[in-house]
Amino acid sequence: MPTFCRHGRLEERCPVCVAKAKKASGEAAPRRTSSAPRRPPRTASGGATRTRPGVVVRKEARAAEDGYANELVPGLRATADAARLAEELGFAVARVEELQLAAPGRYGEVARLADEDREEAFWLAFQIAALGPLETDEPWATIDAVRTTWADGADPEPGELPLGPRAGIDRRRGAAATFAAYRAWAQRAGSQEAAFAGDAAWTPQRRFDRAFERLGLPGFGRSPRFELLVLVSRLGLVELEPWTLMYGTDATDPVVVAAKRVFGIGDAINLSRRSSELCAEAGVPAAALDLALRNFGQPATAPRLRAAATVGVDDEVRARVARVLGAAPAPEEPSDAAS
Repeated sequence: MPTFCRHGRLEERCPVCVAKAKKASGEAAPRRTSSAPRRPPRTASGGATRTRPGVVVRKEARAAEDGYANELVPGLRATADAARLAEELGFAVARVEELQLAAPGRYGEVARLADEDREEAFWLAFQIAALGPLETDEPWATIDAVRTTWADGADPEPGELPLGPRAGIDRRRGAAATFAAYRAWAQRAGSQEAAFAGDAAWTPQRRFDRAFERLGLPGFGRSPRFELLVLVSRLGLVELEPWTLMYGTDATDPVVVAAKRVFGIGDAINLSRRSSELCAEAGVPAAALDLALRNFGQPATAPRLRAAATVGVDDEVRARVARVLGAAPAPEEPSDAAS
C-alpha cells in the first residue's frame, strides 16, 4: 500500500524525502540536469568585461601604501596621498581667498554688481554656477555667449555649447527647466536676495542650510548648489557660511566619492563630522574642501580643475595641512662642516 510523507506526496516521489534518505545512506543526491548545452567556463583572458551601456567604470589610481595612518584621514594609507590632499587644500583655500579679495573675470563682475544692482549680481552668480567656467584658456566663453540679464526675463540657451565640469545643467532635461525653476523660486520670495537671505534671525550656517535645501532645482545637483552658495557668500551678496558639504544629497557626486575614500566611511553624518574635524585642525574653511576633494578624487595625472582661478597653491596652507596630516617631509639634518 503506498505511503504518503509529511509533505503530502508519495514518499518515493518526494524530492525532499528522497534526498534525505540518500544522504542518510551516504549516497549523493542526483544533480538536476538540462538538455541545453552548458556555457564553457570563462577564463581570465576570455574577452572584455561587459558593462551596461552608459555605465562608466572608474579605476582609482592610489599611491602605494607605506604604513601611513592619521586619525583625521583614516581612509588614506599612503603618505603621498596625504601630501596630495594637502596640496589640493592649499590651492582651494587660495582660490576662495581670491574670490574675497580680488575676484577674477565674471566673479569680479558679480562683486561689482553687488554694489550696483544686486538682483543682476545674484543672477550672474547663478548663471556661473549653472553653466560652469570651462577648463580652457577661455573659461568664460560659454557663459559670455549665452548669459542674459535678470531684468529682460530671458534665460540662457547653451544648446550644444560646452559646459564646465561642475555645471548644474542636465542635458537630458535641458537648461530651460533649471533656469525656469530658479526664477520661480526667487519670484515666490519676492526677489533673489530675499530668497537667499530668508529670515533675518538666522545664523549664517542656518541660512546656508535653508538655501541649499531650497535650491534643489531640476538638474542642479549638490556640487553646483554648494558652489553657488560659496560664490554669493564670498562675493559679498549674502551673509551665509558653507559649513558642511551636504554629503547625503548625492552618493554618486565625485566629491562625495572622494570624501568616502579620504575619511574611510560612507555614512553622511560621520563624513560631515570628520570633514569638520579636518577643517578645524588644519585651519581651512569648508568652502575650500569641496574643490579640494574634487581634485583629489581625480587621477593624479589629470589636470587640476581651476574653476577660473588665477592663483596657484598657497604654500603656507599646504605646509600647515601637511604637518597636521603627518605628511610633511622630514627636515634635513645639517651636515658636519668640513674640517
